[in-house]
Amino acid sequence: MENFRFKAWEISISRERKVIELPSGKISDYFGELTFNKRVMKEYLPSDAYKRVIEAIETGAKIERTIADQIAASMKAWAVNKGATHYTHWFQPLTGATAEKHDAFINPEEGGKAIENFHGTELIQQEPDASSFPSGGIRNTFEARGYTAWDPTSPAFILEGTLCIPTIFVSYTGEALDYKTPLLKALDAVDHAAVDVCKYFDENIKKVNATLGWEQEYFVVDAALYKARPDLALTGRTVFGHASAKDQQLSDHYFGTIPERAADFMRDFEYQAHRLGIPVKTRHNEVAPNQFECAPVFEDANLSVDHNQLIMHLMDRVAAHHHLKVLTHEKPYAKVNGSGKHNNWSLMTNDGVNLLSPGKTTEENARFLVFLVNTVKAVNNYPDVLRAHIASAGNDHRLGANEAPPAIISVFIGSQLTQTLDEIEKIDKVENLTTNGPDFNLSIPKIPEILLDNTDRNRTSPFAFTGNKFEFRAVGSSDNCAKPMIALNLIMADQLRRFKTDVDGLIEKGNKKEDAILNVIKRYISESKRIRFEGNSYSEEWMKEAEKRGLSNITSTPEALKVLNDPKTVELFEINNILTKRELEARQEIKLEKYAKRIQIEARVLGDLATNHIIPIAIRYQNTLIENVKGLSEVLDSKNYTRLSNIQLQSIRDISEHIMEIKTNVSAMIEERKKANAIENTTKQAIAYRERVVPYFEIIRYHVDKLELMVDDELWPLPKYRELLFIK
Repeated sequence: MENFRFKAWEISISRERKVIELPSGKISDYFGELTFNKRVMKEYLPSDAYKRVIEAIETGAKIERTIADQIAASMKAWAVNKGATHYTHWFQPLTGATAEKHDAFINPEEGGKAIENFHGTELIQQEPDASSFPSGGIRNTFEARGYTAWDPTSPAFILEGTLCIPTIFVSYTGEALDYKTPLLKALDAVDHAAVDVCKYFDENIKKVNATLGWEQEYFVVDAALYKARPDLALTGRTVFGHASAKDQQLSDHYFGTIPERAADFMRDFEYQAHRLGIPVKTRHNEVAPNQFECAPVFEDANLSVDHNQLIMHLMDRVAAHHHLKVLTHEKPYAKVNGSGKHNNWSLMTNDGVNLLSPGKTTEENARFLVFLVNTVKAVNNYPDVLRAHIASAGNDHRLGANEAPPAIISVFIGSQLTQTLDEIEKIDKVENLTTNGPDFNLSIPKIPEILLDNTDRNRTSPFAFTGNKFEFRAVGSSDNCAKPMIALNLIMADQLRRFKTDVDGLIEKGNKKEDAILNVIKRYISESKRIRFEGNSYSEEWMKEAEKRGLSNITSTPEALKVLNDPKTVELFEINNILTKRELEARQEIKLEKYAKRIQIEARVLGDLATNHIIPIAIRYQNTLIENVKGLSEVLDSKNYTRLSNIQLQSIRDISEHIMEIKTNVSAMIEERKKANAIENTTKQAIAYRERVVPYFEIIRYHVDKLELMVDDELWPLPKYRELLFIK
């Protein structure tokens, strides 16, 4: 094992730098060239078919079968011209990854020839054999039937010679078995609810789109070193590893010059991303060594989710060509920064107005305050629902540590906006309210003009207002953005619907529209004060204060997922037509089972490495020390022998102590794992893994990491942090 490690290291540093030949022209010359976007559709589709597709994208109108045939034929012609030979329905099952089944365009003909065909029925709907995807008890394993259906709002694209058609995935009985289906429903719900509220200010608003700009953090490691670490390869994180003498203490990696090898990789995957129409714009070093970030410009939330799934796929594929491995686990290395996927969210009207962008006029600020306060109120109503939708075994390691936000969900809006809301709450009566025709003009005395970018950044807040958007910082780096976007857009839709009901109720009682809006906003400000926090979310004081406010501090996934079967949560999802009680129960079951299996795998890997790799090497080195002690008696006088042998004997005793502790705790962990495996109830099994198995991880790790400092470096079987964290 130790020889392989050194061979791996030598291979990694002896490779020649891989040079990728990228186009010399502008990015705009090839941006989106592998995407069946509006420009391409206009070129390839008959005018009537193009019009119907645009209507479907913008209004959700249905596409008739005859039009679907025209679209399919045009899509096939374009794809074949681009070198595609196959097509697939590309969907996002509840595994968290993407799925695809490739079919060739060819159909055999008489005489041994073939012709490329692709019909509307193949575009619109397919029936994959999907029995092995998780369903949470919605169907049995022998019930294989599931349907994928085309999502025209996300353009088809060509990936590695295959035409990929984004689709939803549902069961034979109609239940959602994916993330896209409830996401599309949540986006539709927030659209309708936001439009209704916008009409208080502008009757011409017809549509509101939720927008998303994700920030993808990730680590890069040499592929050979990755393969020499079974824990990284099998779990995505290092279960052992003593801290490097130097890691991120000096903050010299953050926003520094991008290492040459990493930069080559970035240029390559960005080129592939741009060809697919993914508007990746930003790249930089993150805080920890070998940690980086990429981010696109804002897009419609559904498309942005698809693009994030694609970018993770591209990074993994492209990294292999550069003899690298991308790590998207939330905490691949202990005691250095973990990786998140900040979800920057806002709402945009059909005429390009950002509803969360402060304005300079009183009317713009009135509308802004309505949507700001309703967002805060939505989070206040359902903080545990948001927490459940970012819960995972990986994120449990990250939340609350090394610049990641804590597990307590709170909202940061900045000092100026806090002052503004406090001022509004104190107003006894509405003054200076005027209505000029359809224009709404709200002027509130003593409230300063709200300016763009008026807030500082609070890196400890899980949900922060950052000028014209909210940044949901608590999302894990490996997660599908659809999960937090389902929850966030759902609770916002629900809250805006309640706001409309409350305002209309006051208007029906004789209040002027302006009075009704302000009075409801004042009440919401008061009711949601507990969720607002401007200070250090890491502090012990906040933990105590949050408890006083009735906010949950949910530190584990099994605990976080309990809210999914709460009657209030079920009502939230059902009344807004997002998921049924049965579908929610299925998702809870799937997530709990996935959590338990991940911990089970980590426990197995940890036990194997400790027993079969670490202990034998420690014993070998201990035997070397024992032989050394014996040899000292032959060359030293009694006094020096006693002094030096005592030092060696202490090391031997320390090694023996660590070996004993490792063996004892690994055995105890295995017994607890067996007990957990015997539990049939998924919830109880996940809790057992969390409460009885996970605690052994740190105990065992402590003793292994101590041995790493004692055992001869040439014998140690695993690449160390000082090697993993610095690209060569």
